[in-house]
Amino acid sequence: MSGNRQIVCPHCGGINRVPDDRPAEAARCGKCKTPLFAGKPADVDAAMFEKQTRQSDVPVLVDVWAPWCGPCRMMAPEFEAAAKALEPEIRLIKLNSEAQPSVAGQLGIRGIPTMLLYANGREVARVSGAMQARQIVSWARGQLGSAKG
Repeated sequence: MSGNRQIVCPHCGGINRVPDDRPAEAARCGKCKTPLFAGKPADVDAAMFEKQTRQSDVPVLVDVWAPWCGPCRMMAPEFEAAAKALEPEIRLIKLNSEAQPSVAGQLGIRGIPTMLLYANGREVARVSGAMQARQIVSWARGQLGSAKG
């Protein structure tokens, strides 16, 4: 007997139950019919950030950034490349700290870019500074391995 994973749609916020024996990369949202994973980070607002980090069974890697930040702009294509490597194992989302200052404040963001890794509804790791895609992938997988152990 298999169970289900709860996966939040990055487009509409719908909560989907995907059977464990079904590949998540092939799953579509029951509400808006878009693929649940596209290998591309989703830009999120406060409500979607909360849903993704609190209600999904899939770990979530958040890039906190701002449009005026040079290192953030340099890291953007690297974060996107990391999404291609990490999804559906890990959901990647982007939170614009300029557009969502209250969320950034609640998270205690002191510098950007900052990446936060969530698993089981709680923050398990964070790191600041721009990284290349391979570094992002290695860091996220390493942190999840540490969190499980």
